[in-house]
Amino acid sequence: MLKGSFIDNLLYAPSYGWKDQNDALVIPTNKQLWSEAFSRINVFKTRKNWISFVSFLMLAGMLPFFYLFLFRYFSWQLLIAVVVYAMVIMGTHGTIWFHRYCTHKSYGFSHPLWRIITQNLVIKTVPEEIYVVSHHVHHCKSDEPGDPYNAQAGFWYCMLAEYNHQRVSIDLTEEEHKKALHFMDHTGVALNSYERYRKLGSLSSPVYTIAIWLLNWAFWFTVLTLIGGIALTSAIFTAAFLWFTFIRAFNYSGHGGGKEKHREGVDFDRSNLSINQTRPGLLAGEWHNNHHLFPGSARCGFLPGQLDLAWVYIYTLRKLRMVAWYKDSKKEFLKKYVAIQKVAI
Repeated sequence: MLKGSFIDNLLYAPSYGWKDQNDALVIPTNKQLWSEAFSRINVFKTRKNWISFVSFLMLAGMLPFFYLFLFRYFSWQLLIAVVVYAMVIMGTHGTIWFHRYCTHKSYGFSHPLWRIITQNLVIKTVPEEIYVVSHHVHHCKSDEPGDPYNAQAGFWYCMLAEYNHQRVSIDLTEEEHKKALHFMDHTGVALNSYERYRKLGSLSSPVYTIAIWLLNWAFWFTVLTLIGGIALTSAIFTAAFLWFTFIRAFNYSGHGGGKEKHREGVDFDRSNLSINQTRPGLLAGEWHNNHHLFPGSARCGFLPGQLDLAWVYIYTLRKLRMVAWYKDSKKEFLKKYVAIQKVAI
């Protein structure tokens, strides 16, 4: 993990700044947060806002499906499908793809085909660049000024972070741009040259980002409609909409809502406010405190009862030779934390 001035300058700082003159965290008002968000998606202000605008369009594009599901096709059976798809399938995929592969490179595919399939296993929502670059900063600055989703700054600070805090800086030097590309070059995302980056304010190519989104949606719309008609399609797109909306809340709750909520024998990393939560852990493999201890591990369910569905997928693909390698830190975790704890007792 890179530290120092590069990480300090990697993200596009909000107008209210990360910290004040005393190096204390700036906690903006809700009005400031919403104003910043609207400014960041305004492509008429500058075309460098394109990636935030595309992310907003993804969210807006799922609203018609949400309406259809609620007011035309609602049923209890489809509601169950919505809950399972949003909380288990979308959640686990987010851990597999965005978190453990794209950001932390905790495993590698044996062929690009398996990477492409994994990328598109669910309905496309978040552009990879927005998630990956900012998450590296999050690990370097967890719960400190500059953390793009610092829970201590409040709920809406986290909810609007995708627009306000997670964008890559538009003023990187050529050397910094090269370093930033290193975070993304294994993902398969088409990346901009430094000249294109200076014009567009992003690492990712707009053509690629928009094309992969539209192709993904066209594929899943067709498949779901053939299987269950527009009723099933509206339900599953609604589930993706709900995950896309509420995953931002995890950045708040996963760090204790900005308060210290560590539990003895459960949360071993006390260098930040991250906690292991049962629901995200069991349903999506997101044992967040464990992950902060060993961010490069493809498995984060280390303790008994910590089911890790993301790890099940990665391990299964390894057995099928679709995954070439992975990092597993469970033995190191048990030796370093659990064994020491038993000796102390």
